[in-house]
This record gives sequence, C-alpha cells and structure tokens, in this order.
Amino acid sequence: MKKMHIILLGAVAVVIAGLLTMMKDLSTYDTIASARKKDGRYVHLIARLDKSEPVVYDPLKDPNYLSFTALDSLGGRTRVVYLNAKPTDFEMSERIVMKGRMKGEVFECREIVLKCPSKYKDDPGQQMKQFEAKPAGAASGPVSSLK
Repeated sequence: MKKMHIILLGAVAVVIAGLLTMMKDLSTYDTIASARKKDGRYVHLIARLDKSEPVVYDPLKDPNYLSFTALDSLGGRTRVVYLNAKPTDFEMSERIVMKGRMKGEVFECREIVLKCPSKYKDDPGQQMKQFEAKPAGAASGPVSSLK
C-alpha cells in the first residue's frame, strides 16, 4: 500500500472513533414515564415547572442545590434535583429541557436549558408604537444625499 492510503485509512479510523464517542451523548427526548423505565441511563426530558409545588432553592444555605417538580406533556410528574445554581428566569420559562438520569422517583439533573419562546416573539403593541412615532415622510434606513 502507498503511504497516502495508510494515512487516509488512519484518518477514517479516527473519524469513526470520534463519531462513536459522540454517539453516547445523542439521545431523543423522553417522557417522564419512559425515563423511569430507563432508570440510571442518561436521558433528555422536556417538561414545565409545576407551579403548584414549591421550588426549593436557598442560595445562602446551599447555592448549588435546586429542587422542583416537573410536569411533562403527558401529565407525568417527577421531583427534580439539580446540583448547580438556579438558572436566571427559571420560574418564567415555558419549557425546561433537562439532561440527566432518573434514580427511582427523582430525576438527577446534570444540565438545564430554559426555553422561553416569548422572548423571541415580536410584541405587536410595541411595533405599532414605533410605527406611529415615525414621521409620515421619514425614511426607514440611512439617507444619503447626492448633489
């Protein structure tokens, strides 16, 4: 074999090894019921905060302990323990993506991603105010004068 073939085979082997290593982190979103069946396995859950249950977080006592109840779209509920600081705007998020493992009846969360689509939606009332505030003949972009 030529040196180039050996180098290409080595590169292909490294790429395959890299993909196999990354595949352990690939997973689909689970419901709370399916996560319970996968006890101890790493899963992703999409849920929302159950506002009828208390959120336990005392930054003076333990800033790296957050506990709350999560509800999924099928009505499943579980207690979640997150050993890190409470994310900003946690109570205002519409959905919570949690990555971690189910241990019995408690989900041990390693990472939380908050989904707040309302932050990215335009406020029609604000758009109308901006439109009305603009003078009738004003240009919408920079104006250059050519003389």
